[in-house]
Amino acid sequence: MKKRGLNDEDLALWRKVTDRTERLDLKSLFRAEIDASHPTAPAIRRAQAALSGKGSGMPRKAPTSVSPAFADPLGPASVQMDKKAFTKLKRGKIKPEGKIDLHGMTLDQAHPVLNRYILNAHRSGKRLVLVVTGKGKRRDEGGPIPVRYGVLRHQVLHWLNAPPLSSVVMQVSQAHVSHGADGAYYVYLRRHR
Repeated sequence: MKKRGLNDEDLALWRKVTDRTERLDLKSLFRAEIDASHPTAPAIRRAQAALSGKGSGMPRKAPTSVSPAFADPLGPASVQMDKKAFTKLKRGKIKPEGKIDLHGMTLDQAHPVLNRYILNAHRSGKRLVLVVTGKGKRRDEGGPIPVRYGVLRHQVLHWLNAPPLSSVVMQVSQAHVSHGADGAYYVYLRRHR
């Protein structure tokens, strides 16, 4: 596609916009309200310089998220196993060789149980296990901090994609309706060597 430049009409519109705008003065916006002789005044000046992008020579850092970023393990681009077997798996045609039910457990109880079960299943040569987490309870007491729906269900995905389980887990997929749908995951394990 050929890059198109601005025509006269676009330039005229842009000039109208820029004529009506004022340059923002960051120094007046972020004025220190303490005496300049105060020991923290240099720190405030450095912060003002960082906000204006001057002084450090380094690009401004993007805002950080409160929760860690995890790749979506159930995304379509993350299929690690054989495509034909994965299609059968998604249709519920492959029967899991084992099942663990974490229903009703707290995070502290479920984590070591899941680790032990997955590592033992891998050692015993199992390839497909079903991890039942439950869908989670819909409750929100209306407090200032929102309560996530299905905490265990979401946390299990992170545990399966983090050490020590990430070395034995090849694929994690939402279970078929016949095996629990939203409240369960298929965990396809690597071959034991």
